[in-house]
Amino acid sequence: MSVHLNVRKVTTHVLHEMKLKQEKISMLTAYDYSMAKIIDQAGIDVILVGDSASNVMAGHDSTLPITLDEMIYHASSVVRAVKRALIVVDLPFGSYQGNSKLALSSAIQIMKETGAHAIKMEGGNEIRESVERVLSAGIPVMGHLGLTPQSIHKFGTYVVRAKKEAEAEKLVQDAHILQETGCFAVVLEKIPAKLAAKVAKELFIPIIGIGAGPDVDGQVLVIHDMLGITQEFSPRFLRRYHNLSAEIRGAVQTYIQDVKNLDFPNEKESY
Repeated sequence: MSVHLNVRKVTTHVLHEMKLKQEKISMLTAYDYSMAKIIDQAGIDVILVGDSASNVMAGHDSTLPITLDEMIYHASSVVRAVKRALIVVDLPFGSYQGNSKLALSSAIQIMKETGAHAIKMEGGNEIRESVERVLSAGIPVMGHLGLTPQSIHKFGTYVVRAKKEAEAEKLVQDAHILQETGCFAVVLEKIPAKLAAKVAKELFIPIIGIGAGPDVDGQVLVIHDMLGITQEFSPRFLRRYHNLSAEIRGAVQTYIQDVKNLDFPNEKESY
């Protein structure tokens, strides 16, 4: 029996068991009650309440503007829907960088006000103190290395990271640091597949990839991207499993036509 089919509730321990048994971890984002309920019932292992809500829910061009209170709103909505999946919430930009006491305060606020199970933070050695402080409160932490969208103005572009030897070496070191500090898993975003495979092989904690090739312990995508609700974002790593944008638009156009032609509501749909 596979690990993920044999558990009623996914925990950080379950993810470690899945890695040990070489069973891939599935992870998707969700930001609202209705979508979270659907993907939880479908059997997803991990739900990330990502700061990508800044893009797909609020229409910003980066993850930077979303606030801690807004993340708490989205996370609370997701938690109310989910029965089985592990729920991880992004600490948003400005709620932990360079200030470990603020990191702890932000993490505690998320955990107390949402009921989520873990938080995620971007960065390596530079956030070590913040990670340690959050972990000291018993709050599980997922790391995030490679392309770190909260640092977009530092890098200036969303291109593949860690292609050069020095940056690749630092990424491997940072991954080990996050593991040693106590992170239960690490996301690797948009890095060469061979480098991601090396990290996944060297570390005993699960490595979740997004644009990091197949030889990691699991995969994550943004739900709006993989369902084709968003159309503007088309990186190589994205596989669209549906074209909901076209389907929804078609349904709305049919509804408009029915209203204007007096086909809706009909006699059966009236009281």
